[in-house]
Amino acid sequence: MQNAQVTADGARIRWVEIPGSDGRTRVYLHGLGASSGPYFTASAVHPLLAGSRSLLMDMLGFGISDRPTDFDYTLEAHADAIAVALRAADAYASDVVAHSMGGSVAIVLAARHPELVARLVLIDANLDPVAPDRRRPGSSGIAAYTEEEFLDQGLAEVRDRVGPHWWSTMRLSGSEALHRSAVHLARGTTPTMREQLLELKIPRTYLRPESDGPLPDEDGLVEGGVRVVPVPGCEHNIMLDNPEAFAKETALALGLG
Repeated sequence: MQNAQVTADGARIRWVEIPGSDGRTRVYLHGLGASSGPYFTASAVHPLLAGSRSLLMDMLGFGISDRPTDFDYTLEAHADAIAVALRAADAYASDVVAHSMGGSVAIVLAARHPELVARLVLIDANLDPVAPDRRRPGSSGIAAYTEEEFLDQGLAEVRDRVGPHWWSTMRLSGSEALHRSAVHLARGTTPTMREQLLELKIPRTYLRPESDGPLPDEDGLVEGGVRVVPVPGCEHNIMLDNPEAFAKETALALGLG
């Protein structure tokens, strides 16, 4: 485990680092309420993806990283904190593989700190704002609470909705971090994550569950140079639900093999 101080108050981002010998660095970023180790270790050591230095990084507020309560947890703040950690790790021109909210943060990271990101693989990432809806388990549901409501009763209600798998990592999250991250993820960025993605000049791949059908304006993404890949036999957690297809498509996106 490695770490870097990323805020003036001393908060640290931590990551599990797997050495590699091919001269490339790969950064894995988790989704809302998750942690990169549990979600990405099997992928990082898969024969099709092994060999690169791999950083399984937890964003501030989640997993093994610190959970400061005075951090605002916008997508931009997450991206800037990760940028500090990557520079401390001497991780420039990295391949970034990022799931869900991590994909949204990765887009902002590539836009704000282009020297750190060489290729981008997004896994069912949020590209557009969504309306808060308390009936849903993810960012939309969490964002429907005020922070006071969420800390008082909302976290327990979300726990009961998300189920034991997601809760196993969500329970490690800072409560303020979880709520504020969800609010800002649902609200999105200006320009939107989609608009920023289309402006990037690096290789970009978007993996989505085949069963979900096309993304909103998927043709526009493809025309903008984003390779969109429907992956069969999976739901939102593509790397866990169909690890072989995930490894194959990610290796292809990164020009491996």
